[in-house]
Order: sequence, then C-alpha cells, then structure tokens
Amino acid sequence: MTGARVAVLELGGTHVTAAWVCPDGWQVSELQRVELDPHAGADVLLGELAAAGARLDAPAGSRWGLAVPGPFDYRAGIARYTGVGKFDGLTGVAVGAELADRLPGRPQSMSFINDASAFLLGEWLAGSARGADRCAAITLGTGVGSAFLDSGRVVDTGPDVPPDGEVHLLSHDGLPLEDWVSRRALRRSYSGHAARPDDTDVKEIAELARAGDPAAAAAFDGAFTVLGEALGPWLVRFGAERLVVGGSIAGAWDLIERPLRAGLSAYADDRLAIGLAADPERSPLIGAAAIA
Repeated sequence: MTGARVAVLELGGTHVTAAWVCPDGWQVSELQRVELDPHAGADVLLGELAAAGARLDAPAGSRWGLAVPGPFDYRAGIARYTGVGKFDGLTGVAVGAELADRLPGRPQSMSFINDASAFLLGEWLAGSARGADRCAAITLGTGVGSAFLDSGRVVDTGPDVPPDGEVHLLSHDGLPLEDWVSRRALRRSYSGHAARPDDTDVKEIAELARAGDPAAAAAFDGAFTVLGEALGPWLVRFGAERLVVGGSIAGAWDLIERPLRAGLSAYADDRLAIGLAADPERSPLIGAAAIA
C-alpha cells in the first residue's frame, strides 16, 4: 500500500495515543500518548481526544483512522459503552461527527476499527503475524480482547469465530470467561489461594510467582489454562496459523505461555505458532491507518 500519511488516534482504557502513520513501510512518527479520565463526561472526553489529535497539526482534508474499544458502532462512529465501566459519558454520542467538528483541520474522512482488530491488523502488516493467511490475537488487560483475520480481512461474524469475534463472550464451567481470565480474576484467584483478603495487583502477583509463591503461580496457571481450553476449539474451527498475544498482562509471558499452551494442547496442533506481538504499541496505530 502506498499513499500519503494518515493521522491516527488509539483510545485506551486511560489514555489516547496520537500519531502519524506512513503506509510506505508502515512507519509511525510523532507518537504522543495523553492520559485521560475514562469516567469523565462527553464534553471533557471529546475535548481531550480532539486536543490529542490537534497535536499532530493535521491539515484540512486529512484521512483519520481511529482504534477504539467496543461496544461501538464502527460504521456510524457512535459509542455504545453503557455498563462497561468506562467511557459511559460517550454512550450514544456520534464520536466521528463530534471530532470532525472539533479538530482544527476539517478531516476528509474518519474511519473506526475495534482496538483488538487494529492491533492484529498491524501485526499482520508489519509484525509477528506477517505472512499468515489466517491468524488470531488476544489482548490481556482489564479483560480479554480478541480478533480474527483472514488474509488481512477482519472476521467477526459467521460460524468460524465466537459471537462478534469476541472471546470474552465465551464461558467456562457456566461462568463468563472473564470471571476466569482478567485482571480482577487473577487478583481474586490469588487472594483465594493465599487464603486471605488481598488487594495485590497483577504486576505484584507476577513478581511473587517468579519468586516461588505457590498461590501466585496457581493464579496464573489456572487462568491461562482456562483461556487455552476456551480458545482452542475456535482457533481450530477458524483454521488459525498464528496466535498473537498482547496487552499489559502479556508482560508476564514467562508465566502465561506454559499454561496457555497446556490449555490449547487438547485442540490446537503443533502447526499453530504462538507468540508475543512484535510491536504492541505501534501495531494498533498501523491497523487504524490501514482501514483509513
């Protein structure tokens, strides 16, 4: 793909990242990360997003790509965040139209993509999923994000992927998957194994596991074995050749890989390549630029 550079925004749980992406070689430049309050009202959030975008000094007529978490109407550019614990202030807001009015230069177009899909698309174009016909991704953070690609095309409907392509909608032993695998699940599991109330966060639990704490190790083993068991049948059904792992909790890959592979082993054969993202910071920006 060739063409003029694309202005991009990536909306995270507590931040927004702005950058330019050049499709020739997928080079990312002028990357800037700005903290924001996910519980703020619509006017504040839109103002913060527009201010981050304004840092790029994009001329009128620029193309914009935006990677945002769901639930979101990506075609219409309308947020649907009711009841998800963040960005409630944007619920029902036509984010695309509002930003088009607030950005200093009138955009030519604004294209939205799910953040996990943008992450995998970026990895497919310029990262660890490059060359795969069919690939999947999971992002591990507050919850579990997911995406599926067929030759660079996002697949989020049909019998070969979970509902809406969202792994977090799956269940295990009658409970939602994120009751087993998520930030809150790891903390709860560690507290239960330690047999005492505890507010230890995931980073500290990982450090304890590396130091030989059996309760911390059990929390990681249990969570990611379950994830492999829940995800495995869908990877087989989809025919995935590669699974890319990203997200903040992926920093504990040394504790995740073994139980994840153990959970997958009953379903996914040795032809499935599993590994970390090549560039988890820039990949969602590249994916957002690609759809713009």
